[in-house]
Amino acid sequence: MLNQPHEVTEQLPYLHPTEENESDNIGDNSVIPPNILNTSLYVNRELSWIYFNHRVLEEARNPQAHPLLERVKFISIFSSNLDEYFMIRVAGIEDQYEAGFQDRTIDGCTPSEQLEKIREMVEQQLNERNECFYNDLMPALQREGIEFLKVSELSATQQRALSHYFRKEIYPVLTPLAFDTGHPFPFMTNFSLNLAVELEDDESKGLKFARVKVPDILPRLLQLNNIKGFHDEDGIIRFIWIEDLIECNLAHLFPKMRIIQSHFFRLIRDADIEIEEDEAGDLLKTIEQGIRSRRYGKVVRLDITPEMPPSMRNLLMKNLNVAPRNVYDIDRTLGFNCLIDLLKIERPDLKDEPFVPGNPIEDEFGTDIFSAIRAKDRLLYHPFESFLPVVDLISKAALDPAVLSIKQTLYRVGSNSPIVKALMKAAEAGKQVAVLVELKARFDEGNNIIWARALENVGAHVSYGLPGLKTHAKLTLIVRREQQKLKRYLHLGTGNYNPSTGKLYTDYSLFTTNEQLANDVAELFNALTGYSKHTAFRKLLVSPFNTRKRIIEMIEREIEWNRKDQCGRIIMKMNSLVDAKTIQALYKASCEGVKIDLIVRGICCLKPGIPGVSEHIRVISIIGRFLEHSRAYYFQNGGKEELYLGSADMMPRNLDNRVEAIFPVFDKALVKIVTSDFELILSDNIKAWQMNADGKYSIIDNHAPKVNSQALLLARSAVKKTHACK
Repeated sequence: MLNQPHEVTEQLPYLHPTEENESDNIGDNSVIPPNILNTSLYVNRELSWIYFNHRVLEEARNPQAHPLLERVKFISIFSSNLDEYFMIRVAGIEDQYEAGFQDRTIDGCTPSEQLEKIREMVEQQLNERNECFYNDLMPALQREGIEFLKVSELSATQQRALSHYFRKEIYPVLTPLAFDTGHPFPFMTNFSLNLAVELEDDESKGLKFARVKVPDILPRLLQLNNIKGFHDEDGIIRFIWIEDLIECNLAHLFPKMRIIQSHFFRLIRDADIEIEEDEAGDLLKTIEQGIRSRRYGKVVRLDITPEMPPSMRNLLMKNLNVAPRNVYDIDRTLGFNCLIDLLKIERPDLKDEPFVPGNPIEDEFGTDIFSAIRAKDRLLYHPFESFLPVVDLISKAALDPAVLSIKQTLYRVGSNSPIVKALMKAAEAGKQVAVLVELKARFDEGNNIIWARALENVGAHVSYGLPGLKTHAKLTLIVRREQQKLKRYLHLGTGNYNPSTGKLYTDYSLFTTNEQLANDVAELFNALTGYSKHTAFRKLLVSPFNTRKRIIEMIEREIEWNRKDQCGRIIMKMNSLVDAKTIQALYKASCEGVKIDLIVRGICCLKPGIPGVSEHIRVISIIGRFLEHSRAYYFQNGGKEELYLGSADMMPRNLDNRVEAIFPVFDKALVKIVTSDFELILSDNIKAWQMNADGKYSIIDNHAPKVNSQALLLARSAVKKTHACK
């Protein structure tokens, strides 16, 4: 899926290109593009993200893009993405605005200008979302026997059955809260959906205000077919929104009161956790406190229905301390995140066709994964190839008596991780297990705290990384005794050690015994878990030490090759491109005639196709069934091709504020496979969006034969699997 909260959490503000330290890594021998610091050459980072989320929305709006329930899923993803964007990014800009900051971003915007543009674009997109859902998807669902109904549309008998259900299943968990001189304004948690109720007391004749929270412990969508008193002989699946049922039964909550009116509202709070690590005696406990504090963050968005009267609107704004710029009028239902639950409906004809990825390692070597890796380097491309070998490697190592130690980094592993369970078994078996658990992985802190404690309880050595830096690298080092010698096995990846996302995200996994890489990985683990000051890595590119420097050096090397024989070629695939130094290096390479293709799924602050600056740069974004998550960097190097894969995007947060690892692929056959993947992706004209010189995106319409790169990669995987079975 495309919603992943950590994909919208880069630090504020940008490093501005006019700062002194922004120019010292750009080679002096390159042609300097005219006005390279001109703000018109850059796309605003915040607006670029909104462009990305609009491309997600377009997957729902396009009738040919996906099966019907998958289109509904993209409505949910768009909505949850937007909520998290406000929780982190907009909250940060609000802080700048309220503090009076006037610093301009790389494209020349002040905080107030950004907030104004964000609101304008978000309002337009919310209107498009609602038009898509109510005027397109809901009628289409109804034609397929899936209906959304209002309580008022039901028969009297059905309404009585629902009233009975309300009193039995919903009423007991509702807590109406009054607001008057004797009752303080009620606290409202992040994401809470609420009813603002205006009542009149027959005795005092005065108007009163109460708030009723729609309980988030109950399903938002109630399937009527599952409620006693309803029958579905016609086969139609019918839903109502739980808040509609609550609103229709408010009289049960306020007996002997007259309900004047009621209106829904929903709020989003600042959810960024600020941690002073130097002052935190116990980082784990500090993170736990930070998670709890999220519910108290300032309100950064208040969604209300247009029918809410000014008096009620003003009451909410005053008591929630919300400025008018943060109030959004949204017609009808508030909050569409729950629509993803519709995928639970047993209608395979309305969903993506399921597939079982091939497992080439198992096909060739069975369960002997160590022999497979010893034979040669192995590169898997998930989810087109199975994630199971990653799990199998850790599981086999945990039970193998020849394995002496396992070291691994964990960033996002999920709530039911077979990898962590295998590491626990290894520790219980007496092996040396050292795990770096990144507690600061945003929105996964709770899971990671649970796993960190579980690992510690079985005797694993657990560390939390370096102060001030998130550890985002994807590394596993296994030491095994073979024929009286020690052999080191590595897994290096571009994605997390999470089998669930391994089915949904495109990522590369490299399995190798390469000694040069093993030495670098061992040194990096020593730096992460001990006091090693080692920073001179041989083959790895490691942030924050040398990633930006080496990437820019390789860009400049392509300039030199292009000057010699016009063969400069760069392909970069990443989630986001924000770093000013890297962008300027790419602009200079383009000015020298280097052909550059950038496959950037999300944020891109570089503008392609500008004459005299970026006319040799092309930028595309693939939005499809799977989240494009892999990071890959290719340099033709005069025919001596170099390919790097890894965990880092070209963003200041990844280059300066995280521990990242980008690793070379030495096997030329594997390099050929990845570059073939690149060429396929670059030929995509169904799921690809092309960035224009103004920073906006358009669908590719090149009249070439239709190419859906993800679909073709799935087909290729199916063919390989068929051949393996034969």
